[in-house]
Amino acid sequence: MVSEVLKRDGRIVPFDETRIRTAIELAINDNNINGLDRNTVVDNIIEDVKEKISNSTDSEIEVETIQDYIVKSMKALKLPKLAKSYTSYRNKRTRIRERKSSLMRSIGEMNNATAISSNSKRENANIDGDTAMGTMLKFGTTTSKEYYLNEVIPEEMSTAHREGWIHIHDLDFYSLTTTCCQIDAGKLLDSGFSTGHGHLRTPNGIRTAAALTCIIIQSNQNDQHK
Repeated sequence: MVSEVLKRDGRIVPFDETRIRTAIELAINDNNINGLDRNTVVDNIIEDVKEKISNSTDSEIEVETIQDYIVKSMKALKLPKLAKSYTSYRNKRTRIRERKSSLMRSIGEMNNATAISSNSKRENANIDGDTAMGTMLKFGTTTSKEYYLNEVIPEEMSTAHREGWIHIHDLDFYSLTTTCCQIDAGKLLDSGFSTGHGHLRTPNGIRTAAALTCIIIQSNQNDQHK
């Protein structure tokens, strides 16, 4: 008979049916499922899950297996709406865990890696990522990026950024200010522009145009992030 549960992080804890009860009740509450005798429903599901677990000859069981049993029990008891609700609740909890794990991995990289081995620590040429203050600044930008990717930016764009299909420039400033991406470099190069210390004429060659574009971007970035 199973007496212990293997958690996702590798910990082994005693089997506790109250945790199953809590998860089912949260699934019911989270999706406003009405018309059920909640206590009876939860008791029936728990008894069915315990019966499935009792058939195991192992001394421990993975938490994912228990969750699968819960869904199967709900469907067997003719409760498809509750099964869908519980699956939604389960997926939501999984996303929360993944967000935390992603953030912790990123912070771990900032804390343990060197700028030579970490692209993230050397992405800003103005910050020495190997100094104490540089690392602290990177903690802030790393946390900010994870927040925007997980909570603000649409999932499709967030996934594309993580997989390298697109690059969201100055992601850590996403909701705080505009960035140098909004500068119309072509318009400035066509008519020339002023840096505040003098006027730059329209370039006559590609090299000059490239150099002036760098000046445009840097000047705008200084204005936005100072």
